[in-house]
Amino acid sequence: MYVVELAASVRRERQFIRQNRSTKPGVICLYVGSTGLDPEVRFANHLRGHKGCRLVRDHGICLRPDLFADFPAMTWEDALATEVAWAKELRELGYAVYQH
Repeated sequence: MYVVELAASVRRERQFIRQNRSTKPGVICLYVGSTGLDPEVRFANHLRGHKGCRLVRDHGICLRPDLFADFPAMTWEDALATEVAWAKELRELGYAVYQH
């Protein structure tokens, strides 16, 4: 599990808009993902376009370990379910979140 902060420019992307129709301007934009890699390595892969999300490649600013460091190691299936739940919870906390 990892979280990336995205630049506000991501708000112009159709994919992002679909998942964040009711968020207010000015809130922090995030991407939530799952990986078996170290989050730093995974983020670097996104930025260079290797098996990454285009929204992170084009709008990624930095990892947000403050939003994922407390998650324990888990199975892939548990990580995927947790990713969906964590994205939902972050939205409820007021963030604009993209997750797929």
